[in-house]
Amino acid sequence: MDISDSIILGVIQGLTEFLPVSSSGHLELGKAILGNHSIPKESLLFTVVLHFATALSTMVVFRKDIWLLLKGILKFEWNDDMQFATKIALSMIPAVIVGLFFEEQLESLFGGNILLVGCMLIITAALLFLADKAKDTHKKVSFKNAFIIGISQAIAMLPGISRSGATISTSVLLGNDKTRAARFSFLMVVPLIFGKIAKDLVSGELTYESSNFTFLSVGFIAAFVAGLFACTWMISLVKKSKLSYFAIYCAIVGVIAISYSIAN
Repeated sequence: MDISDSIILGVIQGLTEFLPVSSSGHLELGKAILGNHSIPKESLLFTVVLHFATALSTMVVFRKDIWLLLKGILKFEWNDDMQFATKIALSMIPAVIVGLFFEEQLESLFGGNILLVGCMLIITAALLFLADKAKDTHKKVSFKNAFIIGISQAIAMLPGISRSGATISTSVLLGNDKTRAARFSFLMVVPLIFGKIAKDLVSGELTYESSNFTFLSVGFIAAFVAGLFACTWMISLVKKSKLSYFAIYCAIVGVIAISYSIAN
């Protein structure tokens, strides 16, 4: 991997983390096209670093919401902010379980499995198409909904299933307001990413050679900048019910990925 590859993959991650087209799937496709043959663990390290960058961009975009949320929580009352934080915690449970008990199996999927990515992109396309047809409401995300959305987030750990697409689609199909669905989707992943990185740092799994530092740093910056743009844009797109365009895109890329995998 060289610096230009890091920039390209960083931009791909930054854009696709928020746009409902699967960031992990596009990263795997990008690595395959660029000829990056990293072993699964090294590939996952680069993916984690880029996800960390987009988590920070989420915090920047939602900085006012996060600040108000923290102030509400620190009042130690069962107010709207504390309830929202509890829903976020509930949504994390399925992904935490998958991460703790199926981490090795998950890592093995991040080694250029283009056929899997293609099939999962087709599933993402179907979810987006269904969600785009759902009627908008003013309903808030309930505690039960939060857990169900969390299951979608856990499933979206597979490369090719869009995390934002799966969680927003699930939330909307459950009858929740589209704007609230997008806000919940973007905020629910932040503590999960930081928790994953903290776990790997403590366990010593996130190790790297000093020669890789430049590439990781460049990829991080590219993903952060692209994430700022994509997060703001995606909120507007969800409000306007434009998910069907991404459904078509995912279906096309999925078919191309499957065809490429079979041909090679």
